[in-house]
Amino acid sequence: MRVAFAGTPPFAARILDAILSAGHEVPLVLTQPDRPAGRGLRLSASAVSELAMARGLRVDKPATLKSDESRAPLASCGADVLVVAAYGLILPKSVLAIPPKGCLNVHASLLPRWRGAAPIQRAILAGDKETGVDIMRMEPGLDTGPVLLERRLTIGPGETAGMLTERLATEGALAIVQALANLEVIEAKEQSETGVTYAAKIDKAEAVIDWRESAHHVSRQVRAYNPAPGAVTRLAGEPLKIWEAVIVDGVKAPPGTVSGTLEGAPIVACGRDGLALTLVQPAGSKRMPGADFLKGRPLPAGTLLG
Repeated sequence: MRVAFAGTPPFAARILDAILSAGHEVPLVLTQPDRPAGRGLRLSASAVSELAMARGLRVDKPATLKSDESRAPLASCGADVLVVAAYGLILPKSVLAIPPKGCLNVHASLLPRWRGAAPIQRAILAGDKETGVDIMRMEPGLDTGPVLLERRLTIGPGETAGMLTERLATEGALAIVQALANLEVIEAKEQSETGVTYAAKIDKAEAVIDWRESAHHVSRQVRAYNPAPGAVTRLAGEPLKIWEAVIVDGVKAPPGTVSGTLEGAPIVACGRDGLALTLVQPAGSKRMPGADFLKGRPLPAGTLLG
């Protein structure tokens, strides 16, 4: 088949690579415009753009798909189907109507749970035990279309959003290849009207730790916001990012105070129990084990974070 593709981050690049490896012709790749990145804020191409350019594919980076001009490349490329994975733009009806075999979305949740922009992080934050990938036929509603295929995964107890994204990308790649190979015979199933939840885009303000919450809650924050934007607290007025932490049961101290150490890492009291900060990043520094951080900056019991 001739498969047009729309996607942006590394998750989507894995999907595109699988489509190419399966032998499908990709006449057009849509991705987000280059964005400033890094300390120098230099314009950086998306992971999908880099892969597509390396494979010699035609790449278009429209800021919107609302105009006839922005839709022209897709309309003229002769694609049978459009596959979308973490693209970042809403597709209007006029785009959904272009490919004769429709538009398929690789969505990283078990629909109808976690429709929307950040299903992986929201699943971890909510303490979900299971997630997965759905191949959905797109329609104008937000992730409301019928599901063609589903692959389920158990969320590991210490799994970060980055780790889970990697596993879901692998499953999504397998699923989209299977869906494309059987597109004419797969019977799509309508989503249930019950159990609908929405995965709103992650706001940096959400990543600020409130130590009055339980250790389990804060631990989920740490995992969900790794690798971005990073769960953060403050120490002596300076930001301190927490990348990994271990729950310590039975800690009883005012929330946000250092109450001791675990294998050299500082233990911070939460509203219930505590967390040992095993991997941290002070402002202007690289990530480091919590034990190494304490060697350079001792935190006596009672030191307040937040």
